[in-house]
Amino acid sequence: MNTLKNKVHLVGNLGFDPEVREIAKGRKVARLSVATNDSYRNASGERVTDTQWHTVVAWGQTAEMVERLLRKGSPVMLEGRLVHRSYEAKDGSKRYITEVVMNNFQLLPGKREEAAAA
Repeated sequence: MNTLKNKVHLVGNLGFDPEVREIAKGRKVARLSVATNDSYRNASGERVTDTQWHTVVAWGQTAEMVERLLRKGSPVMLEGRLVHRSYEAKDGSKRYITEVVMNNFQLLPGKREEAAAA
């Protein structure tokens, strides 16, 4: 049997411009939010769209590429791994975070690019 791996694939749109910081000389981290949509019909037959927001983090060269290529609304396909972590907040409470650590992405054609090509 193949080894099971922690792998995430998302196709969605950026909710805001990536937040990029340099944490050490030449070492960058990018944080972005990606919206994915799932549509279905409810019991009344009406079409319902469910939007999920995903926190995504990119490091190093991937963060540099994100900084150069992605903007709010950019359609993107990405691959990464799911990470769960916790920290202590300023008020002393324990907080939990789940995020996708991205290792690869592809910018998808958007509606503007499709309209220009037609």
